[in-house]
Amino acid sequence: MAYLATKIKLYANREIDFRKDVRINVDQNGINGSITEWNLDIVQPTEAQLNALENEANKYERNQQVINTRKSLYGAWDKQLEEIYDNGIDSWKARIANIKLNNPKE
Repeated sequence: MAYLATKIKLYANREIDFRKDVRINVDQNGINGSITEWNLDIVQPTEAQLNALENEANKYERNQQVINTRKSLYGAWDKQLEEIYDNGIDSWKARIANIKLNNPKE
């Protein structure tokens, strides 16, 4: 199941400040809960509207995990530049392509 916060973010189609824009009350897993305060300039979604975003939210969360894994495997940008300088750009491109192949997004 997707996080309530993810479904709200997808519904609003923007980043949400959950201290100011929207307040939620969720269980310890962050999944089940409810909206307690809505300060956005769009209509607050119904539970049915949020539930309809479940598949999209699950896909978004899986892709975020892949992105985070890729970033950690890429390494810091300064180390990547050093790698390019030491081994050439083709070697760097091959390593990055392998990371993407082994960590595909949906």
